[in-house]
This record gives sequence, C-alpha cells and structure tokens, in this order.
Amino acid sequence: MDRVLTGITTTGTPHIGNYVGAIRPAVAASKLSQDESFFLIADYHSLVKGDDPDGVARSTLEIAASWLATGLDTESIFYRQSDIPEITELTWILTCMTAKGLMNRAHAYKAAVAENEASGNKDPDKGVTMGLFSYPVLMAADILMFKANKIPVGKDQIQHVEMARDIAGRFNHHFGELLVLPEAVVGDSNATLPGLDGRKMSKSYGNTIPLFADEKPLRKSIMRIKTNSLEPGEPKDPDDSALFAIYSAFATPEEAAAMRVEYANGIAWGEMKKKLFEYINDHLTPARDEYRRLMAEPGHVESVLKQGAQRARAISSPFLAEIREAVGIRALA
Repeated sequence: MDRVLTGITTTGTPHIGNYVGAIRPAVAASKLSQDESFFLIADYHSLVKGDDPDGVARSTLEIAASWLATGLDTESIFYRQSDIPEITELTWILTCMTAKGLMNRAHAYKAAVAENEASGNKDPDKGVTMGLFSYPVLMAADILMFKANKIPVGKDQIQHVEMARDIAGRFNHHFGELLVLPEAVVGDSNATLPGLDGRKMSKSYGNTIPLFADEKPLRKSIMRIKTNSLEPGEPKDPDDSALFAIYSAFATPEEAAAMRVEYANGIAWGEMKKKLFEYINDHLTPARDEYRRLMAEPGHVESVLKQGAQRARAISSPFLAEIREAVGIRALA
C-alpha cells in the first residue's frame, strides 16, 4: 500500500486552479484507490509569505471547507500542520542535517536573489527570511514525518520533493534507514490553469477565479479573461485559448472535442465566455452550497481537523520517538 500526501498552503482563498490541480484529483484518488491518503493544511508555510494573522486564520477555514465541500472522504487523514508538533521538531532535526548548499539551489531563494541583483541591491539576500530560505526543510518534514512515498505535485514543486529525498538520504546515512524516500507524482491532473491574463493562475499574480465565488462575481471574472482580436466566424485555435484550457479542465473529453469543433467554426469570444460560465457554475453549484454551510459552521470544521490531528499524531508521535532515539535525544536512565 502506498502512502500519499497532498497539501495546500493557507495563503488566500482557494481558486479553480487549486481545485483542478490539487483538490479534485486528490479527493478522487482517495476514493478510488487502496492507498493511504494524508491531506495537509500547511498553515505554518503561509507565515513565509505574509504577516496577516486574520488572513491566515480565514484561509485555513476556507481551505478546510473547500476540501470537505468537494467530497473529501474523512476516512482519509485530514489535518492541520500546526496541530502536529512533531512536524516542527522534525524540521529542526532535519535542518541540522541539511547542507546550506542544497538550500542555495532552491528555486524560490534563487528567484529572490536574482530579483535583488537585477534591481541593483548590494545585498543579494535583502528581504530573504530564514523561513523562505529553509522552506524546503519544513516541506521535507511534512512528507518524511508520515513516511509518505508518493507526493502528487505540479512541475514547480518537483524540486522540493527531490530535496526531501536528498535530506532523507543524508539522515539515513548517518542514523540508519528510518526515513522513507518519497517520489514526486506528476500527472495530467497536476497541470496548471491559465488565469485571467493568460499567465499561470496564481494568487501572487492576482489573476485567479475564486473556487466558490457567487454567480455574479464568477460571471464577471470569466468575462475578464483575456482573448485575442479574432472576430466571430473566424476560426480560432483552442490550444492558444485560456477559455478553452479552463473549459477542458472541467469538461469530459467528448465535450472538449465538441468545443474544438466550435472553435474551428469561429465561435464568438462572448459566446464562449457565456458557455464557460454556465458550465463551471453548474459544475460547482452543489459544492458551493455545501461550502457555504461549512463556512457558517466553523466549529464543525475545527472538530474535523482536531479528529484528523489525533489520528495523525498516533503515527507521528511514536515515529518521532524513534528518530529522537536515533539522533541521541534519549532518557538518561
């Protein structure tokens, strides 16, 4: 039996890119396979990106409610990172085993340094916190704490899983084969969606479509999606269309194929946006109703997370005791 771990950081409201790339495939896989599934709300990770305490708390509720509303089977282990103190303790143990050179190669850190150098800053590390620099170690602890061997990720996260493997391998070399080396799993379901401006849908770009927006805001967002200047009746390339990419992420293969024909026949952009809105709205309405119910009952969501944490700690607590013993943190008698 494989042990699969999926997580999402509490930075803002979930958008349809999160749903297509992470939530939907993970929920479906947990129901269809015999694998043991772990679902992590990574609230400590969010502290790297901002200083908005109320936003972190709000996002935690929104993300938990989103997973539950979209059908997460609570037989899976669904928990909040900050409820598992063993994760942060393991992070320090792994930090003491991690080469600084490995962290120097992390994409996020290199991007921050490159931005400083491009803007002429004399200090290449200006604005770089230790949270940003050592972020991959905390992610490694998330994975290694539960001996997860399959990690579904997008292509931009592959490096973090590879770093977790490197860190685990170094630990095992010194202290014995305690940690499981994980593998990144990148499939079609982990593809990224384009946002309103055609770039990757991302909170950092401000180009997202909130997953459970009401009908009017949803329609307004879709009407803002960037298109080219081709007129109605002119053939259009679906493979160069953000509208088609989003539609095909929700539609069946047969529906996507039929839409390709409409593109070849020159469907008007306004008509395509109308069809996209109606399709997504119909698809998300049942989950949206459940999401609203859950958002109005934060106590219920909290109880679900606490129950998940109890189950997670039944695994993490004894395993951390083994790790402590291995590194020499032991009782004296």
